[in-house]
Amino acid sequence: MSSGSAIRGSRVGSSPVRPDERSEPAPRREVTYFCAAGHASRILFAAEASAPDAWDCPRCGQPAGLDREKPPGRLRAEPYKSHLAYVKERRTDEDGARILEEALAKLRQRRGRE
Repeated sequence: MSSGSAIRGSRVGSSPVRPDERSEPAPRREVTYFCAAGHASRILFAAEASAPDAWDCPRCGQPAGLDREKPPGRLRAEPYKSHLAYVKERRTDEDGARILEEALAKLRQRRGRE
């Protein structure tokens, strides 16, 4: 049985239901962004903050812009690349062969076969 000293109906970190009478919320402004899928997203910013030109649409994840008539285009889905594909973009076949030879030489030296 509880001791009766617990505050019922609230949790740690909860805030009062109504705003404090001695303060008022910061001024805000609403900016609407439009994506290529036709979604309109209304985002609140502080009144003194500058709104970015592009925002990710919360519904579809595509880029959204400020112009309803010309929203940004859809993002192109990049295919999955393996680690080897990224390495091949950075290195030539000659570089790969040289690095492999260096690694094999170190391995042979450690094993005492040099």
